[in-house]
Amino acid sequence: RPDDHAADIQSSADKKQYRRSTGKMIDDLVSIIMPAYNAEKYIAEAIESVLKQTYTNWELIIVNDCSTDATEQIIKKYQKQDYRIKLYSLLNNQGVANARNTAIQNTRGRYLAFLDSDDMWLPEKLEKQLAFMQANNYVFTYHDYRTIMVKDNTLGKIIHVPIKVNYEKLLKGNSTGSCLSTCIDRNVVTEVYMPNDKHEDFICWLNVLKKYGIVGYGISECLAYYRVGKKSVSSNKFKSAMWTWKVYRDSQKLTIMESIRCFGYYVIGGISKYL
Repeated sequence: RPDDHAADIQSSADKKQYRRSTGKMIDDLVSIIMPAYNAEKYIAEAIESVLKQTYTNWELIIVNDCSTDATEQIIKKYQKQDYRIKLYSLLNNQGVANARNTAIQNTRGRYLAFLDSDDMWLPEKLEKQLAFMQANNYVFTYHDYRTIMVKDNTLGKIIHVPIKVNYEKLLKGNSTGSCLSTCIDRNVVTEVYMPNDKHEDFICWLNVLKKYGIVGYGISECLAYYRVGKKSVSSNKFKSAMWTWKVYRDSQKLTIMESIRCFGYYVIGGISKYL
């Protein structure tokens, strides 16, 4: 097991720095990406949910984004218990996109999966998702998940994802759900990069579907828990809407009319999502 590795990647660095190395990936290995910042309250549950996976060929890459609480100590405790857990500690706090990119560039697996430090997977998540991908030769997949309330830890509704989504459909809103449901086969998608912008995961998925001309496929089964009510960058609905507009105009370079059309779908989807 490697020692803790200090990394400090400048936020203005060119995206080429994050491209996957040309070294051979390990087939059937799942590299799990977990950014962590002041996550002492929930990160143990997130890690435990990985340890309980029925699919065991994984590595968990945790990037501690200069936390000021006990996050790193908790991670190190689990590191001592399982060699598959790897910790990279950043020297400066630079945000979730940089943390995820740092993790991605230190992976060895053919498959990329994502889990934030305050969310959880069900035990059969990886086993079922990889079987789904391999049986159908899919390279971008996601699945249903259930919300869990931060204030009292009660379960909310199941968020259902579309069976199929292409670039044009995804523009109408991030219908694949949170990062915690996404898995990508890098035999086809050789570059996964999250820009230092708001809704960085949404932009990443759009770029992947567009660049590689692929379609994403959903699993109609709840395989994870997503915490809602947390003080996240997307918790303010007005700000989130403005960031989505910027995705259309600045990132995807849509025209005003195209942006208005997509934004209309986004608003409708956002209203119905949690009803």
